[in-house]
Amino acid sequence: MSRTGRFSTALRDHARRQIELLGAADIVVGIPAYYSDESLDHVIRTVAAGLDQFYPERKSLIIVADGGSTDDTREVARGVENHHFNIDVLVSIYRGIPGKGSAFRAVFEAARYLRATAVALFDSDLKSIKPGWVRNILDPVFDGYDFVAPDYSRYKFDGTITNTIAYNLTRALYGVNIRQPIGGDFGVSTAMVRHCLNQDVWDTDIARFGVDIWLTITAVTGRFRICQARLGAKIHGEKDPAADLGPMFREVVGTIFNMLDRDRSYLTRVEKTVNPPVFGEAIGEEPVPFEVNLDQLVDYFRIGLKNFGPVWENIIEEQDYATVKKLAMVKKLKNFDLPTETWVRIVYRYAAHFCRAERQRIKILDTLIPLYNARVASMILTLQEKNHAEAEEYYDGQARVFESMRGYLIDLLND
Repeated sequence: MSRTGRFSTALRDHARRQIELLGAADIVVGIPAYYSDESLDHVIRTVAAGLDQFYPERKSLIIVADGGSTDDTREVARGVENHHFNIDVLVSIYRGIPGKGSAFRAVFEAARYLRATAVALFDSDLKSIKPGWVRNILDPVFDGYDFVAPDYSRYKFDGTITNTIAYNLTRALYGVNIRQPIGGDFGVSTAMVRHCLNQDVWDTDIARFGVDIWLTITAVTGRFRICQARLGAKIHGEKDPAADLGPMFREVVGTIFNMLDRDRSYLTRVEKTVNPPVFGEAIGEEPVPFEVNLDQLVDYFRIGLKNFGPVWENIIEEQDYATVKKLAMVKKLKNFDLPTETWVRIVYRYAAHFCRAERQRIKILDTLIPLYNARVASMILTLQEKNHAEAEEYYDGQARVFESMRGYLIDLLND
């Protein structure tokens, strides 16, 4: 992971002074923000309503950790009227490397100083958040869990990076079946807050991006007590998997591959997959179906073969490269299919290649994106007539293939 200059704290002086005046709090809710002036008012009001409804006797702090937005994000946050005697709101630009990870650090530092019992983190662009989300995320922490991952109600084609890579690698390699490991809305205990702040990552790319999957995997490797909380549909912006998800792909997959490199010895000790409990009931509306531009996904893949064919031939197995070349020649969309085992080998080969590379790792990830688009197109074609339960059964089966072939990657990493 690349490093920059070290920052001793993510809290600015005015924020620290306000926190010192508070003295203590039972709950800290962090809202990382960046150009969020259209949605932030709703998120703050909803979080405050949840805190007031479910924890009226507890002292709470909502901290909006902004990344230096030049729109009206901070003005909107400061303009939210707070009539709750037990809730304070702090709005500040964090110090440090620009990114969501630095915002998390600021929230964690505030929670540590205030000796908070429980911390919640919510994205600032949520349109579907309900007051009950606050209870579902925080109750397990008060009941003794250290890390609460979200379990959203998602449309079958939503979350393609999760469904093709993040969920599968977390489950197969780290041995924990967390359905939404990059969800963004989490509950965290005091013990895990301290653990995270002690990790030497805050002057690396983790402070910039990829912190959601880092937090999840850190909870696993730190052997913290983990559970999942049912929420409603997560609605927040663009969903079409054919849209440009390149930056997010690089952030999430790059972080996972970096952690695989770091955690090699841990991975060899994983013997089975455990299923963390899931608590609560889904709150709010059901996920809304949306259209997917399949032609765009397939075209991106075919262009990728022209641009990166020799790279693919060098990284993936000969049999899989032959499958990919044949797939690019398919004329009828209904016959377009990148087999699951082929996809698993491709991901594992790329992970090992990434770990061996000392430079140009982002460029390596860029060459994987067209293959990811091919896999997404294949899954959509397979699932287009399936209902939610059938789609989940499919994703579970895919994860089982990743699990069954985990030894393939372990051998590659140990070569």
